[in-house]
Amino acid sequence: MARIAGVDLPNNKRMEIALTYIYGIGRSRSKNILKTAKIDLNRRVQDLKESEIGELKAIIEQKYTVEGDLRSQISMHIKRLMDIGCYRGIRHRRGLPVRGQNTKTNAKTRKKRRGGNLRGN
Repeated sequence: MARIAGVDLPNNKRMEIALTYIYGIGRSRSKNILKTAKIDLNRRVQDLKESEIGELKAIIEQKYTVEGDLRSQISMHIKRLMDIGCYRGIRHRRGLPVRGQNTKTNAKTRKKRRGGNLRGN
């Protein structure tokens, strides 16, 4: 089992999909990483050599912010918005939808309501 950026990649998955288990890497970024490392997209994780795994680790560390660093960076951005008191920051602080969604009928999840009517619960 390969371990990259603190995440164990599943052995039976294709490399293109397995890299998406790392927070901050999606399909397109995964393809770019594999193209840079000259590894076939369809190879399985279990078929990789140690040198290839090391190369993938090096590419990801150099070029991309992933996992814990990315999570803390995002939370710092949200905290900054809340500190300056802008509209988006206020919406985050109140736990309401941030990107202009309708709140009259939907947004129950964002408002911490799972089903039931909005007045009584």
